[in-house]
Amino acid sequence: MRDTRESRLLLVLLIAIAFALITVDIRGGEDSPLDSVRQAAASAFGPVENGVASAVNPIGNAIGAVRDSGERHDRISRLERENAALKVKLGSDVRTRGRAAELDKMLKTAGAGRYGIKGAEVIAIGAAQGFSWTVTIDAGSEDGITRDMTVLNGDGLVGRVTTVGPSTATVLLANDPDFTVGTRMEKTAELGFATGQGDRPLRVQLLNGKARVAKGDRLVTFGSRADKPFVPGVPVGEVVRVDPANGALTRTLQVRPYVGFTKLDIVGVVVQPPRKDPRDTVLPPPVKPKPTPTVTVTVTPSADGSGAPMDEASEPAAGATPAGGGESPAGDGASPAGDGASPAGAAETPAPRPTRS
Repeated sequence: MRDTRESRLLLVLLIAIAFALITVDIRGGEDSPLDSVRQAAASAFGPVENGVASAVNPIGNAIGAVRDSGERHDRISRLERENAALKVKLGSDVRTRGRAAELDKMLKTAGAGRYGIKGAEVIAIGAAQGFSWTVTIDAGSEDGITRDMTVLNGDGLVGRVTTVGPSTATVLLANDPDFTVGTRMEKTAELGFATGQGDRPLRVQLLNGKARVAKGDRLVTFGSRADKPFVPGVPVGEVVRVDPANGALTRTLQVRPYVGFTKLDIVGVVVQPPRKDPRDTVLPPPVKPKPTPTVTVTVTPSADGSGAPMDEASEPAAGATPAGGGESPAGDGASPAGDGASPAGAAETPAPRPTRS
């Protein structure tokens, strides 16, 4: 449509009519003459609007989703990073608390034995030098570590140093079949030698074949000359089985080690031996056995003091006169002869004499 004078006049006229209709509709309120026209228009164009909206809304939602997908993806990524960081923090806090408790326990053990130790962390497990049960620690010659030093933790004997590098060292564990250490019993001071058996208990041979040993007895290291490779007094383990002697010169024991060799983390290398043998002072306090509860059953006597059941206690006693009869067994209730005794078998009661008033 070209922009002419007539088109402009038509536009002005339509605008004027629109304003007039709006004015009439507003002034009319609820009684507006245009209300019927509005309802008719709504009835006519309402379904068309709904159809157009149903067709257009998915397209609009898709466009909005595409527009917001980048922001939503960034928010999800940020939340995932925050969750991962939180999990790492929580895990590290639990691990830190566990390691702190393990370190504290090891320091108490070293203090009880007066051992000077160098703390280290297990960084590898394996047999770099051909040993079947070894670990690698993050301490070496630069930290004062030398070969044949005792290694312990908060539970007891871990092993001995076999190979030393500048910053690492290899430790042969006490459960290795090639490992042997001198031991001493806690109370009897019987001497022996403990040998590793892998994942089984340690095998200890006592020098005294007639030694008295019981399940639960404990052992510590006897110590070596010049305190290498072993210092004295380090807890080794607890007897779980005593093999029959069978007349042998030695006594064989099965000993459960205190140390869990499959879960080593913080260990200490003894760089300064004690001046005096600590004997049994490093051992933990013995666990007292819990008493077994017992049940005591007490029989309460019956009301008549006889303790007999009620059906027996309710029976008439010997010598009593049965109901409905006045006879007693022969000889029961009879008076001596000459005292007005009744014939045997009859216990008659004399009738009362009348009194005069």
